Amino acid sequence: MPKDRSFVRASDIGAWSFCNRAWWLAHVQKAPHERPEMLDWGEQTHSAHGRLTSRSAWLQKSGFALLIGGMSLLGFLLLIQLFL
Repeated sequence: MPKDRSFVRASDIGAWSFCNRAWWLAHVQKAPHERPEMLDWGEQTHSAHGRLTSRSAWLQKSGFALLIGGMSLLGFLLLIQLFL
């Protein structure tokens, strides 16, 4: 996924505060990183976490919808039983 550099990321702030020269070399001069495999691993890990977070949010919404649906069905069945 291409990185949108129109905004500042928290990781950029952290990298700059740790060593502003290294940040400048990487982002302005486009100097290669010493261990690019670690950058790739970090991106893959963050992507996996993002997918997990999205799925968790979807499951939470689905569970809430099922709970509301079940309670509505229960209320409807109790209402029918009351009138029969």
